[in-house]
Amino acid sequence: MPVHRHPPGGGSRREPVPFAFVAEADRFRSNVTPPPRERLSKTQTAARSLVGLTVVAGLVGSLLFGVPALQPRQAPATSQQSQASDGR
Repeated sequence: MPVHRHPPGGGSRREPVPFAFVAEADRFRSNVTPPPRERLSKTQTAARSLVGLTVVAGLVGSLLFGVPALQPRQAPATSQQSQASDGR
């Protein structure tokens, strides 16, 4: 059963709203503010920075090693044959 919502102009026309929580959100306004976030300690800040630097260093390292490996190799100008195939 759809919930009916009053238009913002205060008219009497009602629109069907598919979810009840959308209609509830228009009526409910809280005046309670959430508590302030706790500040991170110096140890936690250093640990997060170290993890971030490790991730960035890993990405940079993978690029440094990976990009040259993806480059196409040029074939040598002269083909080399093994000595085992000579003289038999």
